[in-house]
Amino acid sequence: MNRIRRARLTRREFLSQSISGALIFSQRSLFALGEATQFPFEVVPPEKSGIRWVHTAAHSPEKYLPESSGPGVAFLDYDNDGWMDIYLVNSGKCDFFTPQTPLRNALYRNNRDGTFTDVTEKAGVIGGGYGQGVAVGDYDGDGLPDIYVTQYGRSILYHNNGDGTFTDVTEKAGVAAPGWASSAVWFDYDNDGRLDLFVARFADFTKELNKPCGIHDDGLRHYCIPKAYGPMPSWLFHNNGDGTFTDVSKESGIASHLGKAWGVVATDINNDGLMDLFVSNDTVPNFLFANRGNGKFEEIGEIAGVAYSADGVARSGMGVDSADIDQDGFMDLYVANINYQDYSLYRNNHDETFDDAAGPEGIAPSTYLMSGWGLKFFDFDNDGNLDLFQVDGHPDDLIDQMHLQVTYAERPMLFQWNGKDFTNISKQSGPVFSEPLAARGLAIGDFNNDGATDVLIGVNDGAPVLLRNRAGAQNHWLGIKLVGTKSNRDAIGARITYQAQDLKRSRMKVGGGSYLSSHDPRIVLGIGKREKVDWVEIKWPRPSGKTERLTDLPIDRYITVVEGQGKWT
Repeated sequence: MNRIRRARLTRREFLSQSISGALIFSQRSLFALGEATQFPFEVVPPEKSGIRWVHTAAHSPEKYLPESSGPGVAFLDYDNDGWMDIYLVNSGKCDFFTPQTPLRNALYRNNRDGTFTDVTEKAGVIGGGYGQGVAVGDYDGDGLPDIYVTQYGRSILYHNNGDGTFTDVTEKAGVAAPGWASSAVWFDYDNDGRLDLFVARFADFTKELNKPCGIHDDGLRHYCIPKAYGPMPSWLFHNNGDGTFTDVSKESGIASHLGKAWGVVATDINNDGLMDLFVSNDTVPNFLFANRGNGKFEEIGEIAGVAYSADGVARSGMGVDSADIDQDGFMDLYVANINYQDYSLYRNNHDETFDDAAGPEGIAPSTYLMSGWGLKFFDFDNDGNLDLFQVDGHPDDLIDQMHLQVTYAERPMLFQWNGKDFTNISKQSGPVFSEPLAARGLAIGDFNNDGATDVLIGVNDGAPVLLRNRAGAQNHWLGIKLVGTKSNRDAIGARITYQAQDLKRSRMKVGGGSYLSSHDPRIVLGIGKREKVDWVEIKWPRPSGKTERLTDLPIDRYITVVEGQGKWT
């Protein structure tokens, strides 16, 4: 988060850019949603959902930096009933904060009728520290999703017992990751069929190191710019297959690069079958860890063109994601930054280098004054194209008092892809896009199983926001749950290619993405108004790497595909 500066645009210049980049939208964007639906997203209020939990940030006069950064959220099916449940991360006791009443995280079970029930205490996943984010993955391959909670201080690994309860196995597993952990991701970096764990670490911070560096012209103490604190190495834990992990941060090359990491996504940038890591850093260059095999990573961010801005300046990277936006067979990268630092959509040049296309593809003008956290590429209207949903909010809760154009709470944004560029359709997409939020984490998932991917937003020092997608179900779709056997159980790294008449698309199941959050593991394939999926090909991750083709497929329902069976159920 670079030093806050006065607005560099005149109001006329900003309005001009906004009109050209944000307010112009195609008639297709407006009317493709159908007459029956006025808005594609609607807020599900607490009185309907039953979700009454509220995040506590512990904002203090001392302005301890972790107060500004959470929380993360997750969709997961913890009880394997086919319906997405919800996990929410809270703050808690640490060296700078002792709550007057105990705080806890929240696990909400999906009642299959649009409502949720709080089962946190029964499940045993209340947390126990100053929480930040959550990563969900089946690390022991027993078919049950486990929960990793990142925290400032000490993180927690909850093993799913299969009876509605979890056990804290952090010490046995060896993944406490002491320090300030931010985002985490489960992925199989060595292709042994087991999920390993990358844990992003933010700056070198403790209560004793807190600095009164945020005094501005208004005479008030603000949250410090992270430049005041030193960078730190992130962690990589290798899954030993016996419930334990080995810290391989040093020998893998991950620990050789000091950063202030916020977001991470596991993807394959060069199609070599090895999962790479794109890591956003705050006030230091972003990292692109290219997986070279044999347990080694090479940091190529600067060479690849994703470490700095076009002007060669390290920005304030926060939310990240990866997807093949232009369907050229190579994964692209996206990173959101703070205000006055254009967000970047990095198009893959097929040679381990990238070009920033955020300007010509319609994103940069709309995000110039925003500060981006949670975000995700997904096909919200099931037309076969990947769109972009992102949430924003400035880290400084007093920014409104010293800036005319930048605010602490900011509006969510929805960009629709038309095959050539993105159009900002936020203003036409529902009242939630007019409501400023101090948003942080964002997760996607279909909580009501109608094929329309919904959105869950974590709000700093506030209640989460659950959004029901009303647009996706107006088009046809096929949802797929992948189950690896030789490859990792969650099939992270799998590629799905499908054909529906004239529509041919490809998706990759990345690991993580967004900020501090975890997503519905199922993949929804949109086909628009077409009434048949001709075929689906699944290229499973290594060690098998085999490709299976499925035909005679249904539409408008979820199916399960188990690696090696050559069929769906």
